[in-house]
Amino acid sequence: MFQSTRQRLALWYTGITAVFLLLFAGSFYWYVQATLIERVDDTLGHVVEIVERSLVVDETLLDPQQARHSLEASFRDDPSTLEDDHIDLEWFDPQGKLIWSTVPGGIPAPLLTEGFLHTARINPGYWLRQYTEPILAGHALLGYLRVSHPWFEVSKPTRQLIRDLSLWIVASLACVGSIGWMLSGLAMQPVRHSYQQLKQFTADASHELRSPLASIQTTVQVALADPQLDTDTRQRWQIVERLSLRLGRLVDDLLFLARQDSGMAPFQPRCCALDALLLQVVEELQGLAQQKGIRLQLDIADPPQSMPGDPFGFWGDENQLARLFTNLIENALLHTPAEGKVEVTLEQRLKSGAPELWVQVRDNGAGIPPESLPYVFDRFYRVDPARKGDPFRVAGSGLGLAIVKSIAEQHQGQVKVESTLGQGSTFQVILPQRQSELCTPENL
Repeated sequence: MFQSTRQRLALWYTGITAVFLLLFAGSFYWYVQATLIERVDDTLGHVVEIVERSLVVDETLLDPQQARHSLEASFRDDPSTLEDDHIDLEWFDPQGKLIWSTVPGGIPAPLLTEGFLHTARINPGYWLRQYTEPILAGHALLGYLRVSHPWFEVSKPTRQLIRDLSLWIVASLACVGSIGWMLSGLAMQPVRHSYQQLKQFTADASHELRSPLASIQTTVQVALADPQLDTDTRQRWQIVERLSLRLGRLVDDLLFLARQDSGMAPFQPRCCALDALLLQVVEELQGLAQQKGIRLQLDIADPPQSMPGDPFGFWGDENQLARLFTNLIENALLHTPAEGKVEVTLEQRLKSGAPELWVQVRDNGAGIPPESLPYVFDRFYRVDPARKGDPFRVAGSGLGLAIVKSIAEQHQGQVKVESTLGQGSTFQVILPQRQSELCTPENL
């Protein structure tokens, strides 16, 4: 329990930190990329401004061809700026036909006269940032000047930034996860200490209560053995006897669970025949079933023919398994109306080639509401709303099914429940036969 809680705390701490780191990394990436794009756009605009100044515009003489010669002369005079920034120039006539370009044959990208700034894909993996400016002589359009800048000056740094941020996030999360695991362990220490004290108190109190309860039960039995008791006094002593027995059962359950939690419960596994064990438990509870007018029956399914050895041999603690099935069948009997039926079935199943023993306890009682099904195995939980109208409803301690789950888990098994209101409930105990090869008819 504490280990899973510690893991959840560390995961929550790491997850929340991961969200903040991703938000920061995304914002930082967006800022860097926007800054790089802005720098490229400013460079393109600056080049266009310089080229426009170099053009000698004469409204009567200048035509696209003259502008071409002017561009060539300007580029030959001072090409260093364009070469240093990897910038290419293209000159188009008013109809969009290429007249001159620093790239032989021109750049294979359509001329966009409406969107001045855009990113063009030249070929897979190669992009250009382009700026198109119309050149006017007075009110006459001489042509279009297009300036191109390689996009890798944006993509290359951003790709490197993504790699650096990814490594930084992974390293940070590893550190945060380690620190979160350590801090959650420190935070759980007081809770663990308090829980250990509570378990120790429960075990000590339960143990100390057993002696006075035994004395009370002995005194009650001696008093009831007196043949001279009047009817009224005998009934009062019988009430005391029932209450002391119920209290003794509660003390035993508390002591068992406290020892289970602390690992002090005796666990003595050996080879036992589960079919014979269930037969004994059912025979012991036939009296309670007959008292309530309930038909209690046990069905043992035929095992698979391919399984060698004893099909129902199981390596486990026989006393604990008897307690598990007694609690489960008693719970079914206590919540089944008169003239009802409780069916106990045992069968061997194969799951991925591994044998499992399935024990089902099915009743036709009041059933359990769907919202209560996840909590039926919690300690001290009682489904009172589902028992309305049940004449045999009893005030149980709410520990029986918790003991069932604890014993099943100690045997590496599990317990499931299915229920429908008004139709009854079915409890399934699944026990894996991991050591069934040791349980042969000779050592049972």
